[in-house]
Amino acid sequence: MRTLTTANSVLQLAVTGLFPVPQRLQGYATDDIFSTEALDSAEVIMGVDGKLSAGFVYVAVKQSYSLQADSNSNAIFEQWYAQQQALRDVLFAQATIALPSLQQKWAMTNGVLTSFPPMPDGGKTLKPRKFGITWESISPAPF
Repeated sequence: MRTLTTANSVLQLAVTGLFPVPQRLQGYATDDIFSTEALDSAEVIMGVDGKLSAGFVYVAVKQSYSLQADSNSNAIFEQWYAQQQALRDVLFAQATIALPSLQQKWAMTNGVLTSFPPMPDGGKTLKPRKFGITWESISPAPF
């Protein structure tokens, strides 16, 4: 039977030249572990005569990961960002997300760190940090 829990999810991330062995992310934020933006699956143009034209286009996939301020996995993103700053270049990543509750898994390919909060926001408690990766693709993978 399938459920909606994410408590047993497993997210692993490898960064070429930095973390060749996939690192398991832990210390997720409570209400926003990961999210993916909806994709524009076609380019659509309306002509002045009212005729609709459309075409297939490849699109990058934006995904974010939210980690508690005290998560040890923040160091993975900090090292990734620092290495890119030192190299003045980008490092590509690969990742998987397994959701046992749905008996499904997804593979993310050729990702680039595109959003990096340098520190947690403060309030009554420290707020989660939300990191953004832009992927070439996200596709179902064998579970």
